[in-house]
Order: sequence, then structure tokens, then C-alpha cells
Amino acid sequence: MKLDFKLPKFPKLAKPSEIRLPSLPLDLRKMESLSREHYRAAAYALGAIMALMIVAALSAFLLSIRGAEQTMVPEVRGMELAQALVKLQEKELYPRIALRFTDNPGDRGLIVDQKPRPGSIVKAGRRIQLSVSKGAVADKVENFVGQDLNEVKIHLQNLFASTKPLLLVKEPPVYVSDKSPAGTILEQKPLPETELAGPTPLELVVSRGPEKPQVRVPDLLGLGFAEVLSQVQKGDLVVTFSMRKPSAKERAGVVAAQLPAAGSLVPANARLSVTLTSPAPEKGQVAGLYTRELPEYPYPLKVRLESVGPAGERSPLVTLNHPGGLFTAPYLLPSGHSLALFVLDREVPPRVEVSAEAAAP
Repeated sequence: MKLDFKLPKFPKLAKPSEIRLPSLPLDLRKMESLSREHYRAAAYALGAIMALMIVAALSAFLLSIRGAEQTMVPEVRGMELAQALVKLQEKELYPRIALRFTDNPGDRGLIVDQKPRPGSIVKAGRRIQLSVSKGAVADKVENFVGQDLNEVKIHLQNLFASTKPLLLVKEPPVYVSDKSPAGTILEQKPLPETELAGPTPLELVVSRGPEKPQVRVPDLLGLGFAEVLSQVQKGDLVVTFSMRKPSAKERAGVVAAQLPAAGSLVPANARLSVTLTSPAPEKGQVAGLYTRELPEYPYPLKVRLESVGPAGERSPLVTLNHPGGLFTAPYLLPSGHSLALFVLDREVPPRVEVSAEAAAP
């Protein structure tokens, strides 16, 4: 069987050169005219926007120059903080608060100072510095019984370093003999926990230490400088030294005489006179006698004499309890050193330079 397929006939396509597009009704001149009008409208709109921005910026600048309205600073000193804040708020002012101690315990919580001063003309919205009192550093008397007098004085000095002192130690204190160590506070007035309303004198009864029995004078004859200072530190006697050149039969640099004599019984802290002979000259060494007049103390205080080298090195020469008055000590040191005196570990200026000119003959 034979199959016969017949394909349909498609129309013949035209050549590209034979294709003709229909003519469009476009007027290029009109289109160009429209584009120019659009550009002109856009330019006008952009110019108007820029002008509005300039006007807005200028207005804001002028407003900023004009600023806030002016107002007068009110008087708030002496008011409580809450009352002062209300006063400032009425004037459209704002606080900047600082706390501090004052001399009067009754000032606690009150405004004690303000800046700017009352009556000043300022712009609204400005901050006003307010100083609010925290009260006095101490509003009650502490308990000083049993404490050392000098430590209490230092404590009060530090406590009232930034304000007017409300508690002042009455000078001189009352000294009595007691078994407590010398300088210990036995009684005080006002009593502890007494309210402080203003500057108050502090009356103290202080121990001068137990009454000491008589002591026996040691034998110092023939001792050298270092040895005699070592003996002085051990006893309860106050020694006043003097120095002279040795005679033909005397040794140089030793104790030549003492008064009272060795073995005598004298009261504690009595003065003992000791005479030294000058040591033989040595190259670079200077012998002399350190002398200083100290205040009279109610009881013996710790006194220390040190030598200080050119590089600052220190060496103690003698440490003892001294009642005040004339203090003397012999020394034999290299030239260029200096001598520093300390009372209760505090240096008493000035220092003394060790030199042949300053040394005693």
C-alpha cells in the first residue's frame, strides 16, 4: 500500500528590501519643543526647592542667634535643696549640685553658696552651681581617753584640715603621775558623744607616767664617744656634754669628768654633767659637740640624732627620752656629713653641717 502525504503550501516571504513600514504621524519639531518646556519646568522647580532650603537655613540661623530669653538668678542661699530647685525651675534655670563640709553643723542640707550670684542676668536654661552643706566634719565629741596626746592632736588637725576647727585642745593639758604610759589621755571634757554646736575647747588630763624611784649614776669615766652615748641611751638621766682639749696627762677623746660622781643616787631624769676631751686630729674626720635648745616638755619625749652622708645615707648616733631644754651630743664624723635631730620621729630643722669651722674646740 502506498501512502501519499501532501504538505500545505506556505505563503512566500518577502525579501527584506521589499518590506515597507507604515508611515507614523510624528512631528520631530513638536517633540523638541515639548522637551524644552519640560527642562524649563524642572529647572524652575529645582530653583524653587533650593530657595526654600536657603530660607529655612537662614531662619534657623537667625533663631539660634536670638537665643533664649534672659532671666534673673534668684537668691537660694540658706534654703533647703528642694525649695531651691523650685525657685530655679520658676526661672527656667537648672542646678549643678556640689556637696561640701561646713563649719556649722546646723547647715546640713542647706544651700551655702551659689554661682552666679543672686541678681545676675543670665539666659534661660543656664546651669546654676549650688553648694549644699553636708554638715560639719564632726558633729559629736569622740572618745579620746586611752589615746596618746600627740596622736589625738594630729588626728584633729587632719580632721579639720579643710574647715574651721570645731574642737581645739586647750593648752597646756593637766599632767598627773599615773601608771599609764606618759602622754596617755586619762580624762576629757566635754565627754564623748557631746553634740558640737560650734568651736569647742577640749580640756584633757594627761599622764606624765609613773613616778620613778631614784636612779644610780653610772661610771662614765674613760669611755669614748660611741661608748658614752651607748650608756646614756640605757639610763634615765639627762646628760649635758661639754668638750675641752686634753691636758698633758689626759687621754684624748674620752670622758675626763662627770658630776654627780659615779654611784650617786639622783632622781630619774636628773641632769648629769659630763666633760669630754677632744680626740686626736684625723685626716678627713671632724670632732665636735652638737647643741640644740628644745622646748620644755611635760614628760620625756623620744629624741634621735642622726648623721646624714653626702649621698643621703643615714646613721643614728643616739636615741633617748629627753624632757626638753638643752640637748647635747658629741660626734666624730667625716667632713661633708650633716646632723639631723628628730623629736617623735619628726625632723627639727635646721640641719647642722659637719665641718672644722662648726665643730667645738
